[in-house]
Amino acid sequence: MPSDPTVAPTPIVCDLTNARDTAEERMAEYARLFAQSLVGRERAEQGVRLRFRADDGVEAWVRDLAAREKACCPFYDFAVNAIGGEVWWDIALVDRVAADDNDMARMMLDEFYDAPDNVAGGVAGMKERFAEGGIAVIANESGTVMQFGRTGVTT
Repeated sequence: MPSDPTVAPTPIVCDLTNARDTAEERMAEYARLFAQSLVGRERAEQGVRLRFRADDGVEAWVRDLAAREKACCPFYDFAVNAIGGEVWWDIALVDRVAADDNDMARMMLDEFYDAPDNVAGGVAGMKERFAEGGIAVIANESGTVMQFGRTGVTT
């Protein structure tokens, strides 16, 4: 439930309309980042942490990717920090996700945790995993806007 009733809940929508990349290009970028620099990941009560080697340019790369993700998916909160030779990318849900959408948003958060294992499947694989969890992904004709909603079927 939103903490301030005068502020509208943040919708669970991914909007790449103004992005410089497509969803498939972004998935390929994740695959490159994971292959080159991922050293670990953890789940936390409030989110997920992806850990990367702090090689030359990795922090800037992660910050740029996090900024682009925030621009298209405002229901996430991101924090990027360099700590002890690593770059930590913390991913959580914003406080304003509607209570009705919280389980769905948590499933999407889990997708970040599982991304290193699943990114090769691209957007089609992501949609399939969501469908198996009872979430429909409805995209506009150009594929730049994806809206997420319950299908009524969960596994």
